[in-house]
Amino acid sequence: AAVAAAQEALSRNHAVNERRAGETRLDLDIGLHLGEVFYGNIGSGSRLDFTVIGPAVNEASRMEALCGKLGVPLVFSQDFGVACGRKVRCLGRHGLRGLSHERELFTLA
Repeated sequence: AAVAAAQEALSRNHAVNERRAGETRLDLDIGLHLGEVFYGNIGSGSRLDFTVIGPAVNEASRMEALCGKLGVPLVFSQDFGVACGRKVRCLGRHGLRGLSHERELFTLA
């Protein structure tokens, strides 16, 4: 479901850019990873926000930040690649800010 949602988001973003030809492009990059997260409403009665935090969120965010450098709009971890059951293409090993060792990253084939 996550891959389908990512593909749909990228497709819709492309369609928006086509309609807005000549205007500033809206770029969309996506990083996907598997792991435990904490989620819920945080705040007070006057300001309540829904948020998701945890190491898996941080790792996905670091992968998303590499999309431009890697030239692809969708980057995911090896764990996610195995779980998604789709044909994938290896993007090599890359350091992710704040993590001690490089991770092998992938995109769809």
